[in-house]
Amino acid sequence: MQKIVVLGGGESGVGAAILAQKEGFEVFLSDRGEIQEKYKNTLLDRGIDFEEKKHSLEKIFEADEVIKSPGIPDSVKMIQELKSKEIPVISEIEFAGRYTSAKIIAITGSNGKTTTTSLLYYILKQDGFNVGLGGNIGKSFAWQVAENEFDFYVLELSSFQLDGIVSFRPDIAILLNITPDHLDRYEYKMENYVDSKFRITMNQTEEDLFIYSKDDQEIEKRIENKEIKSQKRPFSLDEKVDKGAFVTEKEIIINTIDDIITMKIDDLALQGKHNVANSMAAGIAAKLLKVRKESLKNSLSNFEAVEHRLEKVLTIHGINFINDSKATNVNATYYALDSMESPTVWIVGGTDKGNDYTEIIDLVKSKVKAIVCLGVDNTKLLETFEGVTSHILETNCMRDAVQFAYALGEKGDTVLLSPACASFDLFQSYEDRGSQFKEQVRKL
Repeated sequence: MQKIVVLGGGESGVGAAILAQKEGFEVFLSDRGEIQEKYKNTLLDRGIDFEEKKHSLEKIFEADEVIKSPGIPDSVKMIQELKSKEIPVISEIEFAGRYTSAKIIAITGSNGKTTTTSLLYYILKQDGFNVGLGGNIGKSFAWQVAENEFDFYVLELSSFQLDGIVSFRPDIAILLNITPDHLDRYEYKMENYVDSKFRITMNQTEEDLFIYSKDDQEIEKRIENKEIKSQKRPFSLDEKVDKGAFVTEKEIIINTIDDIITMKIDDLALQGKHNVANSMAAGIAAKLLKVRKESLKNSLSNFEAVEHRLEKVLTIHGINFINDSKATNVNATYYALDSMESPTVWIVGGTDKGNDYTEIIDLVKSKVKAIVCLGVDNTKLLETFEGVTSHILETNCMRDAVQFAYALGEKGDTVLLSPACASFDLFQSYEDRGSQFKEQVRKL
């Protein structure tokens, strides 16, 4: 019996272990940290061998194949040793993809992945598709393959998940954008990060489809120099395209050859330029999957925004509070600030991932009246934005950040939490950061 070792006991790892057991492998799961109670109980109930708070290397090195959590970098010594022993190390996505014949729509990009994935899942669900939602969002892909019989999967995929694929092949691949992010995992080389994102197309054939942003310089540059076999369907905010989607002054136009859909931008549920792009990407995929025209229009106008992504929280004494905690890089924050239509008090900061804030200085000058830096180390932010706005101050506590921002705001202003950084200096996750923001706003 072949032995599968799963590294990481979270949603992804436990799902992979369940599928491996179902497919008849001997399974051992190992997590260097503490496994959450709900996952531990699942492993115990199913009789899956596991350990926590350590890695027993002698057991791990007995593996025929290792399924690695996306949170574990390839540079870790144990992973390097596995590779030197020629033991394959793959992602849960690669493993699960082997055991399903469902159609797969995979979505990646530096920003907008969760929104676009959730939107497309909603569109398909509303039109009666038998569809699962997974990858970097929702329930583990492998877990669903083990226990459900979906005909379609909409998967949000991070670059870390794509790094672990070998033969995984989506029927429809969507690449929304590529801007600097996670460069600490890619030797601070942008080309390595771009390579990682383009892995989503590497196994596609002429029968498959590739939806991408024609406005993104990194994508356009790579498309010119790289042979992509799949059929290309671009979307653009800047120019007309023949097969894909584009915008006029007031409308989006989705053209899939056999059908053309026109919809007013004001009727879209998701507003802001970046969200128009996300809606076009999801709309192209939906039309290629033969979603009914009226159903698609209804879904694009009725969809509710994802939590922690430009989420309206409350209006207090005329000041609007918006939670954009999911903005963990500079480009995501650029989109958020660009969509602000009133003077903004900006809460920013956290764990810096090699950020270059200079690209948003002009936008901050035009949109932001005051900055509250929220992090353990705010030096880089203070040095970059000192003098750019009339007020800049710092704190390492969410309660103080919200109260400072409230004090700096006036009727008609917006307080925007859009950190441009990871959350792990002060919070467990971006969700935790966003939830604490909302809690403190409610206490004002």
